[in-house]
Amino acid sequence: MSSLTKEFVNRVDFESYEDFKENFKFKVPDNFNFAFDVVDRYAEEDPEKIALIWCNDYGDEEIFTFSAMKKYSNKTANFFKSIGIKKGDAVMLTLKNRFEFWFSMMALHKIGAIAIPATHMLKIKDMVYRIESAGVDMVVSVDEGDLIKDFEQSEETMNLKSPLRKVFVGDKTGEKQIDGWLNFTEEIKKSSDVFNRPSGDEVTKNDDKFLIYFSSGTCRQPKMVLHDFTYPIGHIITAKYWHNVVEDGIHHTSADTGWAKTSWGSLYGQWIAGTGLFIYDYDRFDALNLLKKVKKYKVNTFCAPPTIYRFLIKEDLSGYDFSNWTYATTAGEPLNPEVFNKFYEISGFKIREGFGQSETVVVIANFLWLEPRPGSMGKIAPTFNIELLDTDGNIVDIGEEGEITVDVSEGIPTGLFKKYYRNEEKNAESWYDGHYHSGDTAWVDEDDYLWFIGRTDDIIKSSGYRIGPFEVESALVSHPSVLECAITGYPDPIRGQIVKSTIVLAKGYEASEELKQEIQNHVKKVTAPYKYPRIVEFVNELPKTISGKIRRKAIRIDDEK
Repeated sequence: MSSLTKEFVNRVDFESYEDFKENFKFKVPDNFNFAFDVVDRYAEEDPEKIALIWCNDYGDEEIFTFSAMKKYSNKTANFFKSIGIKKGDAVMLTLKNRFEFWFSMMALHKIGAIAIPATHMLKIKDMVYRIESAGVDMVVSVDEGDLIKDFEQSEETMNLKSPLRKVFVGDKTGEKQIDGWLNFTEEIKKSSDVFNRPSGDEVTKNDDKFLIYFSSGTCRQPKMVLHDFTYPIGHIITAKYWHNVVEDGIHHTSADTGWAKTSWGSLYGQWIAGTGLFIYDYDRFDALNLLKKVKKYKVNTFCAPPTIYRFLIKEDLSGYDFSNWTYATTAGEPLNPEVFNKFYEISGFKIREGFGQSETVVVIANFLWLEPRPGSMGKIAPTFNIELLDTDGNIVDIGEEGEITVDVSEGIPTGLFKKYYRNEEKNAESWYDGHYHSGDTAWVDEDDYLWFIGRTDDIIKSSGYRIGPFEVESALVSHPSVLECAITGYPDPIRGQIVKSTIVLAKGYEASEELKQEIQNHVKKVTAPYKYPRIVEFVNELPKTISGKIRRKAIRIDDEK
């Protein structure tokens, strides 16, 4: 069968970006449930269609058709229901990139429970915060490292109204036992593979609670981003018109299942558009290993955060065969022009950047019809009225910086989150004057391409100048010695702030005063001299959130001590 995209949009094909922007519309059915209306629909009409290809570093491999995905999600749903999980219950998943994550997500959608993906890198304080804040009823966790032990210690510190249900995912045999935990593999073997769509009070409705992501925390605790059951439909734009996935192709997005990027690239829009997913469950990231797997499993469309592309261009890729690739995209952080240009030189692919948040689908991107401009996020997605506003709420002129906002005065577009769950203070900060305020700053050029400047609180104010960290970071990365870097403002009694660079060096380079001066002179030549970093610090690693984003605020706080 052909993809289900046409079921949920007014048109599938467009002649130009302008045609797409002006005429694209969603068709959202009543009581849409992704698991039943997409996964099970494919299972019934095209049962052998590939849904998921999975592998790890130990030679294990699994290929799941949509028929298999229906079977195992039904078994999982029946197992979860048998231990008391019902519509509206909150279930946290720390499953790394195990294929059981996809079974569990679809099972929770079928039941109408609230899925809460979380990274396996959580520490005890993170676990406690999430379980208490969201009112988690059950945890499903991979048995790896100290996760199980840490969950148990977390539970001991909390005053839970009812016992926390706990399920672990271990080896394929299902023979291992852990006191107080149910074995996922063993339990689904015993469960029925028939699960009928709920009726009566158990029916899911479009505005029901569907999915919560804990957004990346820098200083404050992460926010709970709540999406409803229409959220997957919004990712048609992400998958079909930005990732450019195709019917019966294979798509790979590099992301931990605890990140919202998995929803963007390894779940909803891709399956609606009819493409299969490739998932690599690695223990330790290695750029060359990833490329070998991508080649082996004939991935067509590839998406990764800029960090991975930065690692790739530092490797010798002269012998790598990109012939199966058709498209390359990136999001999560701004893409430095140097990385864009180098990867294009190596592979022949122009990386197409996109912008969005845990709160959104892709809202700005280098869509199919656009010629990407290195460093630009692209243009505005259809159905989203994006406006750049100054501090007084006025739309800024071409070339001027403003906060990226979504005009919601005529309704909330499909794909935009419902609210910050249990956080009215943050809702008041972000939703006002008919707009959702993203907290990110950008400018627009005369051709309507948008250019990222930085988080509003990351902008450096030095001697009357406003300096966005991204431009200076891009200048730094263009020096061969720089693998990763962060630009922050450092307190200065005369200028207010001066520019500081915190740098991780590439292989083969050692920190020295000579290298520091060389890097500073390089930045002066590449960008406006007043933006060069007056302070250069070499480090082994940058502080990052558990979702992998650089914590510039953590650097600033250390500098202010």
